[in-house]
Amino acid sequence: MTIAPHNPKADLKQYDRDFYAWTQEMVVALRSGNWAALDIENLVEEVEALGRRERQELENRLAVLLGHLLKWDYQPEQRSNSWRATVREQRRRIDKLLRENLSLKP
Repeated sequence: MTIAPHNPKADLKQYDRDFYAWTQEMVVALRSGNWAALDIENLVEEVEALGRRERQELENRLAVLLGHLLKWDYQPEQRSNSWRATVREQRRRIDKLLRENLSLKP
């Protein structure tokens, strides 16, 4: 009698083995209303992570904007078109983020 070698991947949930395939399975289950097939624990985790990413993106863009505005004020001899472009681009992207995520506004 031979014993099959243990395959650790067989113990992993689809979420851990193949994240993309897991997302597609969850989409099918959600669209069809197959609530029993939903991986609630990991869905909750992923939805929370999506919200955190939006907030982190806003914080990062604000930090870049603030840094460039401070440099603009305190290093006038080094002002450049690239600084101006960065300020403009960060403002544009912050505005878009806030329009798409109204609850991120203070």
